Amino acid sequence: MRFALILSMALTFLGAVEILGTKVTPAVQLRDGKVYFKQPPRLLRAVTTFKNVNVWGATYYFTIKLPPNAGEPLQKVNINQHEGLDRVNFDLDDSFAFIGNLSNRGKKLSLDVTSDRKLKTVSLKFNPPVSPGETVTIALKPTRNPGTEGIYLFGVTAFPPGDNPHGQFLGFGRFHFYGDGFGLRSYPLSVNK
Repeated sequence: MRFALILSMALTFLGAVEILGTKVTPAVQLRDGKVYFKQPPRLLRAVTTFKNVNVWGATYYFTIKLPPNAGEPLQKVNINQHEGLDRVNFDLDDSFAFIGNLSNRGKKLSLDVTSDRKLKTVSLKFNPPVSPGETVTIALKPTRNPGTEGIYLFGVTAFPPGDNPHGQFLGFGRFHFYGDGFGLRSYPLSVNK
């Protein structure tokens, strides 16, 4: 009985420490130094501004929520094209990220963006990392939408800081591109009289 009480107290202490009224949840770190999120981020939404094939000027948005009890900030996100008949190439210099979502944009974040064309992966490193409890939206601008219609899947993986971070797969951003004028974003027209 005494062992159970001591174990319960130790788990309570290790699970959450209260500092100045704020609950801090430590990350999980294994003996080999690999760092994990205690509570992983979530991919909330993936949308594109244009759904038509071959369209120039589209933006692909990926919104990620880092829970308050993540245990670590969000350092890096990899976005990898898994499905789709055409390779989608991105203009890395036009990529950006901000705190919040599309309807509530906050502070723009500083990013280092790299690409591995062979692996069809874009890596976005936040400088400084995104704090637990924040929502962040990443905007990737393709050089153009794919030329072949169909479903394109982009896998999203999040990483905490550290020399040996574990990537947490968050899910797929799913985009359906259409031909023949379907999926074009409509804008109100004004008529000059």
